[in-house]
Amino acid sequence: MIRVLIVDDDPMVAKWNETYVSKLNGFQAAGVVHTYADAKEKLRHGQVDLVLLDIYIGADNGLQLLQELRAESFWEGDVMLITAASDVDSVKKAMRYGAVDYIMKPFDFDRFREAMEKYKSRTKLFAEHEQIDQDRLDHQWFPKVEPVQEDLPKGLSVSTLKRVEEGVAALDKKAFSTEEVADVTGISRVTVRKYLKYLAETGALGERLTYGAVGRPQHLFLLEE
Repeated sequence: MIRVLIVDDDPMVAKWNETYVSKLNGFQAAGVVHTYADAKEKLRHGQVDLVLLDIYIGADNGLQLLQELRAESFWEGDVMLITAASDVDSVKKAMRYGAVDYIMKPFDFDRFREAMEKYKSRTKLFAEHEQIDQDRLDHQWFPKVEPVQEDLPKGLSVSTLKRVEEGVAALDKKAFSTEEVADVTGISRVTVRKYLKYLAETGALGERLTYGAVGRPQHLFLLEE
């Protein structure tokens, strides 16, 4: 169970954050405090894994607290910023001081849940492995950025193109027909052929005609190296 300390001087916002935490499996609120002094006291004597930290609390600045936590050795947990601060300097300092995420107010529950689930997944990874290979590390911390999809020709959609590409991958064959891709995807042959022709035109696939002993030649698409 990941124990979460909520640090925010607005009682209503703090209560909302506590409610959000309670909705997530694997997390429990370890307390709510409204000053940085109380936060440091709680971290010195309580059991806390993750701090949800607001930057602006009165005249104090949460980035200073974050810097102090990293400089001192009495607590070795993680900090996630939840703040209205949107200036670049604050974001850069938060990342420099080791914040695991930065959520800007106002935010919705989906964004909060995404951040927390990602944090839980990383925590689980560290708990289950004494050593981490590159693939696991990349998956959790440095996900590959997919290239931006260029505008498709009129009548083609990104979602259907993705299904066709997944169908081609599922066949795991160097050469395949329109019918085979249609069968594995459940998309009509006419539609599949249109997308396969597009992939061939862009150079992603090759094409060839295969002549049998009798009948019409078969048109195959090629998954080239």
